[in-house]
Amino acid sequence: MVVTLILVCEIAFWVLLMAGLSLRYLARMPRTGAALLLCEPLLEVVLLVVTAIDLKNGAEPDWKHGLAAVYIGYTVGYGHYTVKRIDGHFAHRFAGGPPPARPPKYGAARARHEGALWLRTVLAAAVALVLLQGAVWYVGEDGETGSLVSWQATVLRVAGIHGLIALSYALWPKKAPAEDGRKDGETNAEKDGPKAPAGDGAAWRTGSALPARDPQDVPDLLVRRTGEDEQQIR
Repeated sequence: MVVTLILVCEIAFWVLLMAGLSLRYLARMPRTGAALLLCEPLLEVVLLVVTAIDLKNGAEPDWKHGLAAVYIGYTVGYGHYTVKRIDGHFAHRFAGGPPPARPPKYGAARARHEGALWLRTVLAAAVALVLLQGAVWYVGEDGETGSLVSWQATVLRVAGIHGLIALSYALWPKKAPAEDGRKDGETNAEKDGPKAPAGDGAAWRTGSALPARDPQDVPDLLVRRTGEDEQQIR
């Protein structure tokens, strides 16, 4: 029953999200849409209450109850973040809003972004650990709590791995690739060098404003006329 309820809560989360955004932007009912979105946390409350009742009725604690605690922790840590991002895309697509900002890819900005995500993971892990420990105390020493303790170790391991990944972006920040093979701060003119003016390439090499010609390309008529002028001078 707990697993089924987790699936129902996940589906209901997206149904409420799409319905609330549709009312806000498509139906032009922002207050009603906001009220519907505020119902999202009630799903986690329902899941928590049902899980507690299941344990109270004598159900043996197992992986399903641990999964419920982890799911609630995840929605606390990332639920608002997810709603905010989907809201930005929905507003841009259907209400003419500005395009949502994309996560940074390089440098210190990317490191800060990864650190902020890790803090959300820490929050999710903390909530899950508190719920799992509460379940352990609720069951007592006589009950089988090995599955719940195993989930606690898994949560700590995931938070630790995510922390190492976020730290790697701070220690070894990813650099943005240089455009068109240029070095940092290099302009197109500096990279390409001086450009030849339009026209024959030989004119550029000789520095003349007129295109140069090879001797064999000079017409015979011009050579003959030069010879006649020399004879008149003599």
